Amino acid sequence: MKTTIIGKPLPNMPWQERGAGCTDIVWRYDKNPVVGTDILNGLRVFNSAVIPYKDEFIGVFRADHRNGYPNLHLGRSKDAINWKIEEKIIKFQNEDGSPAKPILYGYDPRLVEIEGTYYITWCNFFNGPTIGIAKTKDFKTFIQLENAYVPFNRNGVLFPRKINGNFVLLNRPSDNGHTPFGDIYLSQSPNMTYWGKHRLVMSTTHYWWKNVKLGAGPIPIETTEGWLMIYHGVCQSCSGFIYSMGAALLDIDDPSRVIVDCENYILTPEAPYERTGFVDNVTFPCATLHCAKKGRIAIFYGSADTTCSLAFTQVDELIDYIKAHPNKSV
Repeated sequence: MKTTIIGKPLPNMPWQERGAGCTDIVWRYDKNPVVGTDILNGLRVFNSAVIPYKDEFIGVFRADHRNGYPNLHLGRSKDAINWKIEEKIIKFQNEDGSPAKPILYGYDPRLVEIEGTYYITWCNFFNGPTIGIAKTKDFKTFIQLENAYVPFNRNGVLFPRKINGNFVLLNRPSDNGHTPFGDIYLSQSPNMTYWGKHRLVMSTTHYWWKNVKLGAGPIPIETTEGWLMIYHGVCQSCSGFIYSMGAALLDIDDPSRVIVDCENYILTPEAPYERTGFVDNVTFPCATLHCAKKGRIAIFYGSADTTCSLAFTQVDELIDYIKAHPNKSV
């Protein structure tokens, strides 16, 4: 069997074969959504991150509270489908053990393990939205680090290992509201505190589904073909923004260089739970689980800013599709 994903097997990851008659390169779980509004006292839970941890799965979930602010909650699952999410928000502390200043809001987290430490990145308040960073070894003690940037920035996504000795973070400079623009950038840090060497990775294009803004999605997946980056692309319709999923391959040693970007979306709002919700027409990818042995990828995504859903793909099929439909403007 061809091995394309560089990593470990994950035999207990969620998986469902493509349904009969389905030709989609990415297909939906037929029991979506996997996290509904019934799981946490009726709150909307969406745009959340999951990761394998010991013999189970752990997640950092965005929940929108009744005071209007979103915040971060810890969740656990044996199968990454049936989740138990803690009612209390995650409490952070400073590196000296003192309580960190409470965050006004936290949303759209990502979660990654690098050299035995688990890092959370999220949209944090710092006189406007910016990228917060925290670390944990055991998902009991959470140490908040310095924010990566001054306002305004969103969609902070770390690579799962250092590249040329540095931590690498995808991000998207933005504004204080519902940003009507945005490109994907890359920044580097020797110590997860000071960020620089900023580079443009990908800009919006004339393709309708991603002509307003872009944002990095799940943690990039290391493959023999390059870093597989799944992202969201946004267009403006008569009724508002539409969030679709795209995919690209980035250079392994210089991920600011795009090898090939797919001109087509790989998933767009079509299912009822994606088209109708608190914010209509949103498929917002935040996490993947993947098995190197079988080449399987499960994509966790927020649906209509209301629930968490799940989709699947095979890595070789997805990479072949990207190559067969290149964005010629890159």
